[in-house]
Amino acid sequence: MSIVVTGATGHLGRHVVEQLLEKVPADQITAVVRDRDKAAGFAARGVRVAVADYNAPETLDGLFSAGDKVLLISGNEFDKGRVGQHTAVLNAAKAAGVALFAYTSAPGTLKAALADDHRGTEEAIMASGVPYVLLRNGWYHENYTEQLAPVLEHGAVVHAAGEGRLSSASRADYAAAAVAVLTGEGHENKIYELGGDEAWGFAEYAAELSRQTGREITYNPVSVEAYTGILTGAGLPGPLAAILAGVDASIEKGELVVDSGDLSRLAGRPTTPLAEAIRSALKG
Repeated sequence: MSIVVTGATGHLGRHVVEQLLEKVPADQITAVVRDRDKAAGFAARGVRVAVADYNAPETLDGLFSAGDKVLLISGNEFDKGRVGQHTAVLNAAKAAGVALFAYTSAPGTLKAALADDHRGTEEAIMASGVPYVLLRNGWYHENYTEQLAPVLEHGAVVHAAGEGRLSSASRADYAAAAVAVLTGEGHENKIYELGGDEAWGFAEYAAELSRQTGREITYNPVSVEAYTGILTGAGLPGPLAAILAGVDASIEKGELVVDSGDLSRLAGRPTTPLAEAIRSALKG
């Protein structure tokens, strides 16, 4: 039996594997990656490394074994039919008779286009008959704290979220919830709505940046159309810019406020405060 983590060298996957290594022997972990070289550090610590690609179903053959617990970390190729990619992994897992299939989804309250692929994947999972867990991850602190350079350069936080609030948390927090599910019992056919303990708005975010940097940083709310134009002007493809601007519209409506408490309960600790994430990012 193995705990199999797809996308294991990605932003979230690395956290999951690192935290699994604190809980189970390395030889019980399989890291699924597209580039073996990127997983060399895990392999050196005894983690089994398997090379597979969501876009090539034949690479999934033999990846899973009966009794495995699997974490499918959702793909980030928005233009390549993510539901089809995810379903290929699901079908391989079902054929092998895995014991649990966990999927990193999006909050049930989120209506933005970003959620469409997640809903389609959820439907396929629940129809498959495979024991599942839906980890409906909210937004990540790092979506903002890793993009501080232009904010600090211009002294402004620019978003199309109005006075909306969101319950973000760190990748390490969401990884802790996934690890709890993968190493625990009694999670079959459960849905967890995951988000940070404290909701915040962009005016608060700008104020915290000001406090920690000693510089005046303002929040400049703009329209969804204007924000889409800013993102495309920064080099993002039009479809991706529209998806991200749509998330801001959802934030304004409160669709990324998650108050279930599921994340801190699964992690066994409070979630990482936004101020702490900002502090870590500024230290670089």
